[in-house]
Amino acid sequence: MIVIDNILISDEVISEQFVCDLSKCKGGCCEDGDAGAPLEDKELKELENNYEVVKPYMTKSGIAEIEKQGLYVHDRYFGWVTPTIDNKICAYGYRDEKGIIKCAIEQAYNDGKLGWKKPISCHLFPIKIQQSQIDEDLEYVNYEPREDLCASACKLGKSLKVPAYQFLKEAIVRKYGEAFYESLDATAEHLKNS
Repeated sequence: MIVIDNILISDEVISEQFVCDLSKCKGGCCEDGDAGAPLEDKELKELENNYEVVKPYMTKSGIAEIEKQGLYVHDRYFGWVTPTIDNKICAYGYRDEKGIIKCAIEQAYNDGKLGWKKPISCHLFPIKIQQSQIDEDLEYVNYEPREDLCASACKLGKSLKVPAYQFLKEAIVRKYGEAFYESLDATAEHLKNS
């Protein structure tokens, strides 16, 4: 376990290797799970403020689901999450010409239409963050790829020798800042050399 500030990071975040292989998994993490993507409280406002910008990138069924359920829904276990279509694909997801699930929010961001890339839980995957039930200032950061779905990403990461935290640098910096990432990287280097 690595501790930086009030954040407890599992060793696997630096020891395991991972690189998304969308050609193999087809973005399956956007439709495989028990609920939609977990949302932080501030991300609810992002959805409220940016829905009209994101809407043109969405599918008709995604829009219909938002009109039925709302921009986000509350899950008993996960808290606020994105709605899903028939308990499968995220309402903000769509398939490209290769059958890969893409994010309407991220596409709007990539096109320069908004400054919010996508929910941080999506950006960080397969790292998952969990708030401590005992101490609200304490967070757990765990590496949790899906066994079957992420097998190709684990294999690709190993062949390229890319640790999960390095693959997810942009998302980690977005969530915790550059200084946090530098501390994590220094810790990984120290552990590798000791």
